[in-house]
Amino acid sequence: METIKIDTRLVELIQRCEIMVQLTTRGAGYWNIIKMIFQMPLILTSSVMCILNSFDEGNGKMKIPNVIVNGVSVLLISYQSNLKVAEKVELYKNLSNEFLQLAHQIEGLDHETIDRNMINNLIEKYDRLIVSCNFEDIPKKYKLEVIKNNPNKKMPLQLNGCSGLRPNSSNMNFDIVSEIV
Repeated sequence: METIKIDTRLVELIQRCEIMVQLTTRGAGYWNIIKMIFQMPLILTSSVMCILNSFDEGNGKMKIPNVIVNGVSVLLISYQSNLKVAEKVELYKNLSNEFLQLAHQIEGLDHETIDRNMINNLIEKYDRLIVSCNFEDIPKKYKLEVIKNNPNKKMPLQLNGCSGLRPNSSNMNFDIVSEIV
């Protein structure tokens, strides 16, 4: 009976790790797109500055365009910095790798040596990773997509419905039963 409970806990933990790999990979992809959206205008404004400065004949006519282009560049850099885009990309990439490594570590365990203490240590490691994940920075559509793609797997608490995330219920049939006592 004890080994069945241990095996069940391990299977559920692997499933949760796999779900988190999918979610954090999507989060990293999303924030990487945002990062690229900010970098393209910066590259463009730097190129424009270079071109404008090459036409400068020293008479000061390029001061206003330089100020405008510099202002746009500073504005874009400050938005990117305030959103902490690069940090979020790295966070989700690292979390994805760490959840994957944890899943592989669990899969590689010898069933003969598994005990309650070992499982508790793995769960604590999982909990530390979950705490470091900023779920609010991952768009709702990616969360719902992961939920929809994994209907029969154990979800992390942040995705299992308690958080207010619900897949589109139009495809589900619900029977409403009321009993008068």
